[in-house]
This record gives sequence, structure tokens and C-alpha cells, in this order.
Amino acid sequence: MADIKPFRAVRPRADLADRIAALPYDVYSRQEAYEKVKQDAYSFLRIDRPETQFPEDYDMYAPEVYEKASAMLQDMMRSGALIEEERESYYVYELVMNGRSQVGIGACAAVDDYERQVIRKHENTRAEKAKDRIRHVDRCNAQTGPIFLAYRRREVIENAVREVMRGCPVYDFTAEDGITHRIWIVNERDMVERIRQEFAQVGTIYIADGHHRCASAVKVSRMRRKAHPCYTGEEEFNYFLSVLFPDDQLMIMDYNRVVSSLNGYTQEAFVEQVRRRFDVTPMGSEICHPQCKGEIGMYLGDVWYRLRIRKERYVNDPVEDLDVEILQKDILEPLLGITDPGTDDRIGFVGGIRGPEELVRRVHKDAAVAFAMYPTNIHELFAVADAGKLMPPKSTWFEPKLRSGLLIHRIEQ
Repeated sequence: MADIKPFRAVRPRADLADRIAALPYDVYSRQEAYEKVKQDAYSFLRIDRPETQFPEDYDMYAPEVYEKASAMLQDMMRSGALIEEERESYYVYELVMNGRSQVGIGACAAVDDYERQVIRKHENTRAEKAKDRIRHVDRCNAQTGPIFLAYRRREVIENAVREVMRGCPVYDFTAEDGITHRIWIVNERDMVERIRQEFAQVGTIYIADGHHRCASAVKVSRMRRKAHPCYTGEEEFNYFLSVLFPDDQLMIMDYNRVVSSLNGYTQEAFVEQVRRRFDVTPMGSEICHPQCKGEIGMYLGDVWYRLRIRKERYVNDPVEDLDVEILQKDILEPLLGITDPGTDDRIGFVGGIRGPEELVRRVHKDAAVAFAMYPTNIHELFAVADAGKLMPPKSTWFEPKLRSGLLIHRIEQ
């Protein structure tokens, strides 16, 4: 049973929502973050990436950087740019991309549910990445970016959401990337109770995106519990900011690979080695954009190839049967020498939002070969998490992205 509770969000004043809302902190390089914050003084990216308020060569992990994030957050609240909800509420959050709508519920999920694996992960976190967000959450006394959670659809929740959406949203804007964001506040007592009780019937919830933000929130909660040994479990630090989506609404895009060298192979020899493992069809200049599971596009030497995974390769295992894992085990590791794709600097990852044209550009610029993947299915993700296993790095790319700064969860007691 999941404890998904309403909370008093800190959120933008309605006329500033489109200026404050920012893409997640980790989609930007450091230089991109500096350039982005120059465009609007209200952008929440200033708080999520506070090093942008210091010289570009400044230590981005210095204590004073996190102090600056806290100070800016407090300044925005004092000025009225950010306001705090008077009542505990849920928040219906709709995103529209290319005419396609997906709707989730902004809420707080319980740290204890994460610890008990009611909320399940599908990938590991890197300590150095989590450390930054731990410091950020701890010093700001707030979780500023929501964790993207998924659950198996429940009709009662969907009916409640549709009922709420008949009213007027508090925010309704289209960001510069063309994604429309709408948020409705749910604070009517009967509706709040109906949603909370229905989530209590959800057996398992899954982290779709935001593993590092989740791990950071859990770590800060443990720190606060240690500092307050008489905690009751009701304190806000026992919960983390989330938006929960039903499984039938999620869109996972392909997460593609580019590799900088052929590890000593000529192009011809490399293709011959691939033929020993896959059914290979040359496509010439025709882009091979995989159309189904078991199909991989390869771009090499100005030629696209379609690779098909042979049926006998599947072993009825939720991880071993993933296309990205088969690529890793049959090409990247044995042929290209990439044993750890999470740390090897010879491999790069390209989100499907950039299209296959980006793979062509990269091969012409700085890569030797590129691989276009078919998107991992949400139920493949569920199966991996349910088995207590982990997916390979960069297996899923979710679009559209939730914005930071629209819903903030204060954990200060």
C-alpha cells in the first residue's frame, strides 16, 4: 500500500509561472546553464544550478554555492514571486507535446515506501551526482524538482482527474520548446481523501525518471531522522516531491548510442563481426529508424544498416532480453571494448528527441559508429524493477520533461 499524500506546495505567482518554470537541472551542461540563466532573471534554473551565480571557473560544489541557492529561494518567497499553498493539496499536472496529452498528479511519496520497495527503482545512482543534490536539498530545506513516478492505471484515479480538469487551471502556458503545461489545484476535502485512499490501493509504484533526485531526498530524510530521533513520521522530510503518471499515458523515446572509435577494426571487418551476431541488411542512405523491438539501426561510413536480433538470442530474462543489453553484450563490450558504458568516455548517449539526424551529424563530426534503438517499453521497465534487477545505463528517455520550480516541497521543520 502506497502513502501518496497532499502537501502545501511553494509555487509561482500565476503571471510568472512560464518565466520561473525550468527544465530539470541535469539536462544542461555547465555552459548551457550559464547561457540559459542570462535569458530571464526569474528562471528557476538559477536556484537549481546556483553555480551560475559565480564565475565560470568557481568550484560548483563549494558550500557558498548551496548557500546562494537557499538565499535566492528565500528571496523569491519574500518577494511574492513564489507563494505557499494555504491547504494541503494535490496538483493535477498536464503536459501536451505535439498534440499528445499526459496527465499526472503532483504529490509527496513516502520515504518509507522507497525503503520497503513499494516504490521501486530500475537503475543505480552515482555517488558523486547524488552528493550534489543532497547538499542542495539539505541547504535549501526544499525539494525543487519532482521525481517522475509511474503506476498501473486505476479507473477511480482517472475519473477523479477528469473531474478536476473540468475546472480552470491555475497555470496554462506553452514553453519555448512547444510543450504546454497546465496545473489544477485539488484541495476540496472529499476529493483529496478519494485520491489518497485510491493510491493506498496501488500495490507498486515505479521510479520512471529522477533516480538521483529520489536517492538524494531519501538520504536527506535519513540525516534528518538521525538529527531528530523523536520524529513521528509525519514530518515533511519523511516525504519526497513527485508527479505520478498512469502507465498507459507515458511516452518513452529511444536512447541512442554513439561510439568514438571502432577499437582497431576497419569498417568492413567491423560489419563482418556484427554479421556473426545479427541479421544485417544494408540500407544505404535510407535512415534506419527501428520500428519494433529486436531491431537496431547502425550508421557507419555513410551507410545505414538494419540489425535484427535473432530469436535464439532471447533467454526469457527481463534484463538480458532488452535491446540495449543485447547491444551491450554482443557489440559494445566484445567488439568495441566498452565494458562499463556508465563511465567509459568513448561512448555517448543521444536522446531520441534529437532524431536520427543527430546520429548522422555525430558520426560526421566526432564518432565512428552510431546505434539507433527502439524505445524500451514501460512494462519492460516494470518487469526489471519487479525482479529486483537494474537496467543498463541510459535505457529510457522520457518526454516531455517535468518542469522544476512549478511545485516545490519544503521540508523544513
